[in-house]
Amino acid sequence: MKMKKKSVSEWVKSGDPWVWLNAGAVAISVIMVVGLLLLIAVRGLGHFWPADVVEANYALPGQPAYNIVAERVESVEVPAAQLREAGINIPDEHELMQRTLMKTGNRDVYGADFRWVLDEYLTDSKRPEMLFTAERHEWGNLYGYLKAVKENGQIVSETADLEPTDSALATWQVFEKSIDRAARIHEEIKKIEKTDIGRINYGLERIRLKQRSLELEGKLTPAAEADLAAERSQYDEEYKGLQQSLIDLYGEINRDSFIVQVMDGSVHEIAVAKIVHAYRANAMGVPEKIGFYFVKLWEFLTAEPREANTEGGVFPAIFGTVMMVLLMTVLVTPFGVVAAVYLREYASQGWVTRIIRIAVNNLAGVPSIVYGVFGLGFFIYFLGSGIDQAFFPEALPSPTFGTGGLMWASVTLALLTLPVVIVATEEGLARIPRNVREGSLALGATKAETLWRVVLPMASPAIMTGVILAVARAAGEVAPLMLVGVVKLAPSLPLDGNYPYIHLDQKFMHLGFHIYDVGFQSPNVEAARPLVYATALLLVIVIALLNLSAVTIRNHLREKYKSLEM
Repeated sequence: MKMKKKSVSEWVKSGDPWVWLNAGAVAISVIMVVGLLLLIAVRGLGHFWPADVVEANYALPGQPAYNIVAERVESVEVPAAQLREAGINIPDEHELMQRTLMKTGNRDVYGADFRWVLDEYLTDSKRPEMLFTAERHEWGNLYGYLKAVKENGQIVSETADLEPTDSALATWQVFEKSIDRAARIHEEIKKIEKTDIGRINYGLERIRLKQRSLELEGKLTPAAEADLAAERSQYDEEYKGLQQSLIDLYGEINRDSFIVQVMDGSVHEIAVAKIVHAYRANAMGVPEKIGFYFVKLWEFLTAEPREANTEGGVFPAIFGTVMMVLLMTVLVTPFGVVAAVYLREYASQGWVTRIIRIAVNNLAGVPSIVYGVFGLGFFIYFLGSGIDQAFFPEALPSPTFGTGGLMWASVTLALLTLPVVIVATEEGLARIPRNVREGSLALGATKAETLWRVVLPMASPAIMTGVILAVARAAGEVAPLMLVGVVKLAPSLPLDGNYPYIHLDQKFMHLGFHIYDVGFQSPNVEAARPLVYATALLLVIVIALLNLSAVTIRNHLREKYKSLEM
């Protein structure tokens, strides 16, 4: 029996083309998302790999040759005509030229740590094993040959060799020990300055505010003033001891220095305390490079930023992002659920309720910067200033809550995501069968008990869906945060050991704003570019983990209350 072939019109009417069209659209979307994530991952994660350092001669036509020591960053093809317009004497037979961006480092010596070179004019390229890379607290990377190590101005180890001889390797080992010693002292200094002295400064500020409060209340008696002075003197004595410890530690950390020969042949003496890491990438095997790669990756996740956010880590930004999202979730969930319960369960379903629902749906489409302006005007200038006048008059004119901070950023984003939670919760409440409510009421439960023990538990998966959507939107917002509390660099975390431990009035860092700052405000664009990719990937991972946590809770609730829906 022969099958009858469908005509084109019948095939279109059957709906098969739309099925294939939708499937193709989904496939293209998935490919684009995966491709974007792969691009970000490759560009970002590749930054932490210890790249080989090349030494070569470079001479453009008609110009003197010079030595270049650098890491290869990327290569592109450019028209030769464009290079001729720039004043480079390129032969006429060339139409395209391969150009490579080289990271030469040593910004304190050359003024810039990146330069473009034409591959054709690079000669005698080699990778010497004794050529080393040093990451510094300031001025970016340093590339060169180690010549000597000093202690207290005296040379303790030196070498004239540029090859891995016994003398050169021994000097390198002394150099590594000096770096380790300086790193340990640096951690001690950091602990004293940020933890111990920070606690003393915090205590002194509380004494000052207490004294000012007593003055305003007219209760600053001689006895109270003497108590405050005694408490202040204790802090002063402790500070003097810590200050002397810092003087001793700074004397120790500045003891060592090293002499390095850079690519132009000049020799420089640099303090070992300025070095974060030093390694000879050309002499490292694959296992050593993998180990160093994970050390750098861990530093990126746990350290503080340095060099105008173009070096170091992003831990303060990770901490600020997660803490802000958690506070926002704690604020938006109860308000969103209460609003949805009232609209669905208690409000009379008339034209007023319909208008409110339309308004809620429209609020979900308001640009986020509008919420930022509202948060700045209402929460900070009005509410925050009122709180300062009522509860913190002793701190005025310095604002406490009358300026941007973690709390106002969280409240602003809670307001921004409130419509999402309301709509999702209402939809969940609408799906609960009416006979479930009636059965509970028939068994003698009140309406409030029915709502609390039956309706809300069954609607909890929908509530969690609203929370997931709220987290996904809030975690990536940047525009409103620029007005209500986020900063380029926060010297301390909003969570520490000083009472009240969580400082909601404190400004904070955020991964989204960090991407904007590094990508568009950095004075060193080439150095910042890999960190933009790495931070963007990290933001995606943080949002995915937050959403995954919420999805896990939602699935658990869905399984728990599935039997009630039957």
